[in-house]
Amino acid sequence: MNWKSIVAVSVALAVSGVATVLAQQSNPTPPPTGTRRDPGFFGGVGQPKKDKKEREEEESTRALAGVVRNEADQPVEGAVVQLKDTKSFKVRSYITKADGVYKFFGLSINADFEIRADFKDFSSEKRTLSVFDSRKQAVINLKLVPHKK
Repeated sequence: MNWKSIVAVSVALAVSGVATVLAQQSNPTPPPTGTRRDPGFFGGVGQPKKDKKEREEEESTRALAGVVRNEADQPVEGAVVQLKDTKSFKVRSYITKADGVYKFFGLSINADFEIRADFKDFSSEKRTLSVFDSRKQAVINLKLVPHKK
């Protein structure tokens, strides 16, 4: 083997090694984006990571959501959902959109909440989210029935 053959083989090996490295780099695994993934009823997809204070607040609070439906089991748009903190007696309201969904966030884990929905001549029964319910994201669906006379 002469020196030209040795150089040609060396160059070929070097080129194939570079090609292998480039092929591995052309399809790298994407780096983590720093966002958390929390799909579902409560949303949260693509939210940035929380700092310590936000995490502590999140640990002492919970969320409540649900769907308001009529007697035909259809979602009700425009229903007024009222949530009452039985400890402080504060009332929060939410008006449902076309999908009938309501959502409340930042609820204390140390208080009971009463919830009900009203729409025209219809109301739901009063439901309770108890301190003994340990779910961080509780779901309570409400069904509207005609007012009793």
